[in-house]
Amino acid sequence: MEINADFNTRVVVHSDQLEWVSSPMPGVHRRMLDRIGDEVARATTLVRFAPESKFSAHAHTGGEEFIVLDGVFQDEHGDYPTGTYVRNPPTTSHTPGSDEGCTIFVKLWQFDLEDRTQFRKTMADELATPVDGIATAELHRDDFEVVTYNHLDAGAALTKTETGGIEMLVIGGSVNEGGEILGKGAWLRLPDGQTLNITAGDDGAKVWIKTGHIVHAKTPSV
Repeated sequence: MEINADFNTRVVVHSDQLEWVSSPMPGVHRRMLDRIGDEVARATTLVRFAPESKFSAHAHTGGEEFIVLDGVFQDEHGDYPTGTYVRNPPTTSHTPGSDEGCTIFVKLWQFDLEDRTQFRKTMADELATPVDGIATAELHRDDFEVVTYNHLDAGAALTKTETGGIEMLVIGGSVNEGGEILGKGAWLRLPDGQTLNITAGDDGAKVWIKTGHIVHAKTPSV
């Protein structure tokens, strides 16, 4: 399966316009944003867990990175409430699910395979003092990528010029990007060499941004 698999083109997905698609596990549904592969895949996905649903135990051969967008995600390591950012690198494993139901934004097989740094953070707790209407939290940085969480006041403008490609998820509010309004749930991917220019809407915006990683995209090995 290939979905938005050309990393040399700009892609925008308004995820609220996508149908939820059943996964192999009862009560777990997905909106696929990009994907190369079948059930073992390099993938960027929104995943919705119905109350009392869970996935079977599995290992993260290629790593897993996710944000809890609503509800409380759970595994044998603890509870992860809304606003939690998690990195489970290659070789880690767990049994994910949710008692009350939740939605997560998850990226699979997009790690440096030598990465062994595992952590969880409450994104809002990491925000620095605002500058020009923008508060930024640096969630992760390595030789391949930089991951940030950003709060923009109404009308605040943010520019990213980093090489290696840029990806953004609108978690709250809205932004104007190139004349297009991206609301909550919108996902944008820009190829290497393109600049991100966004301006927050009247209610401000909360956005997750990753830079530098697109040039490292690869197909997972099974």
